Amino acid sequence: MYKILLLLLLLPVLLFGQEQKKAKEFVAAPTTIEERRLVRNGNDLYEKKNFVDAEVQYKKVLETNPNYARANFNAGNAIQEQNRFKEAIPHYEIAAKVATEKPSKATAYHNMGNAYFGEKNYAGALEAYKNALKQNPSDEESRYNYALTKKLLEQEQNQDDQKKDKDKDQKEDQKKDQNQDQQKDKDKDQKEQDKNKEEQEQDKNDQQNQPKDQDKKDPPKQPNPNQLSQQQMEQLLDAMNNEENKTQKKVNAKEVKGQKVKNEKDW
Repeated sequence: MYKILLLLLLLPVLLFGQEQKKAKEFVAAPTTIEERRLVRNGNDLYEKKNFVDAEVQYKKVLETNPNYARANFNAGNAIQEQNRFKEAIPHYEIAAKVATEKPSKATAYHNMGNAYFGEKNYAGALEAYKNALKQNPSDEESRYNYALTKKLLEQEQNQDDQKKDKDKDQKEDQKKDQNQDQQKDKDKDQKEQDKNKEEQEQDKNDQQNQPKDQDKKDPPKQPNPNQLSQQQMEQLLDAMNNEENKTQKKVNAKEVKGQKVKNEKDW
């Protein structure tokens, strides 16, 4: 496992530790003396690792002859040495398209693959190396780079798949938690609705039962003539006694008035 990991970590060094393929394979296209002079100047500056000035010389040629394969290829190399990989790719594309010989096309595709790799566009790099091998199946450098890039691309795809699975699991967990929260809120709302409904029903029942309770109230007590309080009885007895006394007095008075007085005789 350690050896495999170390191999992958060294991959950029292995790829870019190689020098860019030179333009020796390119067949010279019809050019002017001035264009060839500028290309030679650029090559001299390139060999001295003065890539900035070399780029300037190549681009002067391309201003008048934009489809010059050798100038495009060399310009791509000078730009790529400055780690401006994305800018180098169009120059290799023109060189590969314009070149008439397979070795020249293979060299352009190989360096294009290196530029794509510098951009960490492993899919683009793999395609470029594959095109290089189509043009030159015996190119061991392109074959080597192709194999390593393929492994790295598979590793990247596996990481992407794992990330997608992880993101999918997270989304599912979030959705599950959201559904649970929604269900809790729904249950809470239902409980509140049930409670309110019960309270409304209770109030309704209370309102319905209220007249019945009033009907069931004991009617006001009417005085019962057959039931007298002790005081009333005493008052009644006193009244009866008084009446009886009055009556007796009247009787006595009448008896007095009606009684004959006996004369005593002297016998």
